[in-house]
Amino acid sequence: MLVFFDQLNPCLVGIEACGSSHYWSRELQKRGHQVRLIAPQHVKPYVKGNKNDANDAAAICEAVSRPGMNFVATKTIKQQDMQATDRIHSELVKQRTAKSNQIRGLLAEYGIVVARQIGKLRRAIPEILEDAENGLTSQLRRLLSGLQADLIQLGNRAKEIKVQIQRQGSENEAAQRLQQIPGIGPITATALICTIGNGTQFQRGRDMAASIGLVPRQHSSGGKNRLLGISKRGNAHLRTLLIHGARAVLQATKHKDDPRSRWLKTLSERRNKNIAAVALANKNARIAWALLTNKQDYQPA
Repeated sequence: MLVFFDQLNPCLVGIEACGSSHYWSRELQKRGHQVRLIAPQHVKPYVKGNKNDANDAAAICEAVSRPGMNFVATKTIKQQDMQATDRIHSELVKQRTAKSNQIRGLLAEYGIVVARQIGKLRRAIPEILEDAENGLTSQLRRLLSGLQADLIQLGNRAKEIKVQIQRQGSENEAAQRLQQIPGIGPITATALICTIGNGTQFQRGRDMAASIGLVPRQHSSGGKNRLLGISKRGNAHLRTLLIHGARAVLQATKHKDDPRSRWLKTLSERRNKNIAAVALANKNARIAWALLTNKQDYQPA
């Protein structure tokens, strides 16, 4: 394919943003071509007839030529390294959670109930294995010992990857700037950078917040505006990190009296804590866009 594009004069190339699309985008840009990555949901409305390669190519060509179309920014190698690290850490945490749920479920079948916290589970397993009067068979004890080893291995692996994420956050200037925002730590900062980049593909902070799915859905017609819950579009992992960080800030506002804390307290009392957390996540996303595009430090005032 690269030989084919080497023989072409520099032209506009439209690619659906799917697996390996960022690699091909970088390679084609090296050869002087202008590349536009377009999300699959923006291509589908232009598919005519049944789905096949020819109709897909025609739909991509039509979608790319639309003047108001939104495109996906091509990721750099550093962004993809950050993204790989972040996704491996997320998957390890998910596997660790699944393993702990499996252990609790198996023990519950024998009448042994363990608290949900993973730290309490780690402390409880050795006590359960040493207790000879709890009714566990020798076979289940061997299985439980193996599950304990799996849980420890997953936890240690997740810690190793987390250290790498923290190192990336401390070495990257943009990540250091983002971590100045309350509610954004190294994991969220690196996830923002690997997903958003420098943010120049968005005209304003609200556009970035909308791409993450933190703004209300609309069902408006006839001049009547009707706003619903958040759209939940875009990167669900990034949206989760921003909302969890906002929850941590919300917990710390009880004994504070700064303008942000007063706003969060008022919003929590007027609506509820979940809405306040999402509102703060939306605000943090907009602030993050401003810091990335303007290359400025966070100013609390």
